[in-house]
Parts: sequence; C-alpha cells; structure tokens
Amino acid sequence: MPYLTFQEYEKNGFTELDETEFDSLINRAGDAVDSVTRHFYKFNDINDDVEFRREQFKKAVGAQVEYFHDMGAMSSHGLSEPSTIQIGRTSESKGSRNSSGQNEPQNKLVSDDVYMHLKGTGLLYKGIGVM
Repeated sequence: MPYLTFQEYEKNGFTELDETEFDSLINRAGDAVDSVTRHFYKFNDINDDVEFRREQFKKAVGAQVEYFHDMGAMSSHGLSEPSTIQIGRTSESKGSRNSSGQNEPQNKLVSDDVYMHLKGTGLLYKGIGVM
C-alpha cells in the first residue's frame, strides 16, 4: 500500500502530475524514501506515529515522486549520466552548480528535498540501539 494518496499529494502543494502519472511513480518513490529511513514504516504503523513525523515523511515521498517525474527515470541506472563525452578531439564535461570539488555521483537516486523534509524527524538516524 502506498504511503501517500493523490489527494494528500495535492494537499501538500505538489501539482506537477495528474493522478495516472502519480500512480505510476508512487511505489518506487516510497521505496527510495524507505531506503533513507531504514524502512522505519515497514516495522511501525505510519498511522500510529506522531503527526509531525508522519506528515514530513509524506512530504518527502511527494518530493521524491516529483523528482522522478522531473528526472524522467526511477532507477539509479536510468538516472546515471556520463560525466564526460568525447567525440573525436572534442570533449565535453558536465560541471555542477554547487560542486564542492568532491567526486559526487551525478543524478542521485534520492532527491535532496527528501532529506530537507526528513531533517529533524529522527528518521535519518543511523546509530545503533542499545539492548
């Protein structure tokens, strides 16, 4: 079952897609956000969680749906682009507007907006629990 309905998607201010396209992207977007949150809502009922965290998670899923739509692909393979293209003696390299000089992967699978929505929810925690 998807984490987000089309009505919730529109209510959160997302308007890029019609319902048919939304339906084709929602499950993969949920999978991508699950990978970031360590599948928290696979083990916990989203409806029983705190409203703030639940709403931020749904906004993150909506942002990921729009990211897949904007990028035109839903997999890391589909999103990858070569950083340099060479034809004969002519070559072109892709630069980044916010390049920090580090080798960052081109076209990440998860949108930066997902992290923006999940920040402060605890869903990005990567520590180990004490038993």
